[in-house]
Amino acid sequence: MATTNNVTELIFTGLFQDPEVQRVCFVVFLPVYVATVVGNGLIVLMVKVSKSLHSPMYFFLSYLSLVEISYSSTVVPKFITDLLAKIKTISLEGCVAQIFFFHFFGVTEILLLVVMAYDRYVAICKPLHYTTIMSRPVCHHLVAGSWFGGFFHSIIQILITIRLPFCGSNVIDHYFCDLEPLFKLACTDTSVEGLIVLANSGLIALCSFLLLVSSYIVILVNLRNHSSEGRRKALSTCASHITVVMLFFGPAIFLYMRPPSTFTEDKLVAMFYTVVTPMLNPIIYTLRNAEVKIAMRRLWGKKENSGME
Repeated sequence: MATTNNVTELIFTGLFQDPEVQRVCFVVFLPVYVATVVGNGLIVLMVKVSKSLHSPMYFFLSYLSLVEISYSSTVVPKFITDLLAKIKTISLEGCVAQIFFFHFFGVTEILLLVVMAYDRYVAICKPLHYTTIMSRPVCHHLVAGSWFGGFFHSIIQILITIRLPFCGSNVIDHYFCDLEPLFKLACTDTSVEGLIVLANSGLIALCSFLLLVSSYIVILVNLRNHSSEGRRKALSTCASHITVVMLFFGPAIFLYMRPPSTFTEDKLVAMFYTVVTPMLNPIIYTLRNAEVKIAMRRLWGKKENSGME
């Protein structure tokens, strides 16, 4: 990259320009990030140590939480430290690395949500064959496929980016590195690259979202044949999944399924799905799931007993 670019360092404009507002954001977003890591980390720990959470649904949930931690950590620590910096800089190589991991974990999360919807479909629509279809090897293959899909998607984005020459402005109008803001700095026409990114990112998000909506419609239709107690339990689980899907896909489709723009609200929408949504997921799954709440109480009970000893 150094042989084709005069630009070696990039400057973020940040989320807000007012230093006072930035300090307030630091005080707000630091606890949010800590809550994201702790909340999702607790879910990973609970699924690992609790015997009641060894079903495929919780197996996938633990990997979703692990991806949430990684996804948030790609952007948020740098964003938080930049809130206290006068000049917010990042190397060009660091910017490309951030784009790679941001899209890698983002698409991995999308595919895991699709896998979790498939798991619920099999559990509700084909309960007699559930243990056969969702065997442990199959679960491992589905998780591995999600990681591979995220990696393949991100590699395509990076191969597009590293071919571009950067020889003019080095100011990114954002608070982290993403493709469209970086494309605006390239000293060449990026319309073709923009269309490829739109197809690669936008269509993955849209197709996955439509697949998820279709699967949950089929699930809801099949619930008519279940008992009232079975419907209540299945609806409670599906409601958590649907809430997480809407929180993640809504902003993603808004940003990636339309032409590039200079809308200021793009930053606020991006802030929601990079900072806020990863924190909400463990809260949503915990509040609406009795088994997770029981496992959490048992985990805290063990810690208290070990502390007393």
